[in-house]
Amino acid sequence: MARNVASVMRELDPEDFHLLSGVEHGMRFSEWVNRGKLTEFSRLTSEEVDYRLNRCLDRELVERKTIQYEGIRLRMDGYDALALRTFAERDTIEGFGAPLGVGKESDVFEVQSYRPMALKFHREGYTNFREVRRERDYTSDKEHLSWFYTARKAAEREYEALEALYPDVSVPRPEDQNRHALIMEKIPDAELSRTKLTDEQVRPVLDMILRELAAAYETGYVHADMSQYNVFVGEEGVTVFDWPQAVPADHENAEEFLARDVRNLFGYFERKYPGQIPEIDQRALVSAVREGSFDSIEDLRE
Repeated sequence: MARNVASVMRELDPEDFHLLSGVEHGMRFSEWVNRGKLTEFSRLTSEEVDYRLNRCLDRELVERKTIQYEGIRLRMDGYDALALRTFAERDTIEGFGAPLGVGKESDVFEVQSYRPMALKFHREGYTNFREVRRERDYTSDKEHLSWFYTARKAAEREYEALEALYPDVSVPRPEDQNRHALIMEKIPDAELSRTKLTDEQVRPVLDMILRELAAAYETGYVHADMSQYNVFVGEEGVTVFDWPQAVPADHENAEEFLARDVRNLFGYFERKYPGQIPEIDQRALVSAVREGSFDSIEDLRE
């Protein structure tokens, strides 16, 4: 799990952030930034760069490697620190809390604002850069890419999707976005994968999720990565989260992705609650979701 960098932030000076920003700027052009370029990129003197670089190395915010030159690049914590500083300067967040969830492609923490919020750090590309570059359409035409470019693009796309979907679709309310991070409403409910539904709840919950997928399609988006791990279930209904891979409804593969989302969701309910889901024509189900005419799987019973 990612280290909570909030405590490190208290030890940093403005000049340390100048150094981190300079490394970030240099990584737009190469994976490892030539140490000799940091005076230009950070707008610090050579002596100040030496001092700030040692401080950031000691705190594991950057790393160093000797190639044909002395190369410096941001570590994940350094990029986190830059995003957190921006959120603090915007008064988006006031405090940093406990972890809420950790996954292969993101870390989520509770943060304090005018109310408790969730802060999501995207990690796409940090450990599986080649795989992400191959799979994500926003990286396919770039010759040079750093891991933080893919993570930033994922955060931007998720934030854009949430802004477009909320409040017509039950998704977390978006609050702010910077670099690879976004702030959104904290949902207190449990993941569908961790929820044991009663026999009376199974069909209504499945219906609610499918209606949200239909509403999202009508609004102009397909989730494209639907599973039991990105739905919250609570007393007031369901919330669909994790939208970085969402595609526009007019995408050339949108209908294929929608069909896969519906199959994945329907398959999960069939496996976990055998005998509770009626036999239906799944092609008709996908059509109903796509056309916005879906209300209940009971209407599609064979």
